Amino acid sequence: MTPAQLLILHTDILADPLFLAQPQNSDGAFAIASAYNLDAVPDYWVWRTSVSKAELVSGTSVDNTTFTWVGNGFITRSAGEQTAFREIFGDVGMVNAALPQVRQAFLDIFSGTGNAAANRTHLATISRRRATRAEKLFAVGTGTTAAPALMTFEGALSYQDVQTARELP
Repeated sequence: MTPAQLLILHTDILADPLFLAQPQNSDGAFAIASAYNLDAVPDYWVWRTSVSKAELVSGTSVDNTTFTWVGNGFITRSAGEQTAFREIFGDVGMVNAALPQVRQAFLDIFSGTGNAAANRTHLATISRRRATRAEKLFAVGTGTTAAPALMTFEGALSYQDVQTARELP
């Protein structure tokens, strides 16, 4: 974590009486880290930084949407749009949905109504996820399903991060 992030974490820990009650040792730091690694309450949505093509075209979203190949969903898209959709995933078959140009590409490739609109909704839904309390603490943005936030910290907070933050003056 950066020094600025550690300071934010330090301040947040001090603002929570449950965290202040934890012992000043590794057990206390572990308990605090565990709480930060739970999903944020209420739900706080962030853009995913790694989404596979397979998830996007084969998965069912949390809103029960699916990708449709029929008509202007994909089959009748122009050759350029179909190529762009393949190319956006590169050689690794993954895309960073947190990048605005990726989200814009989804909008541009699947422009129009009907199945294209359904695919835009599906791609956006699969491209977001719930954030943990730690990720929310450092995220930038609204954090709603309609406007997911961008993460500046991603992953699990360690007890060492918590210990370091707690030791700050």
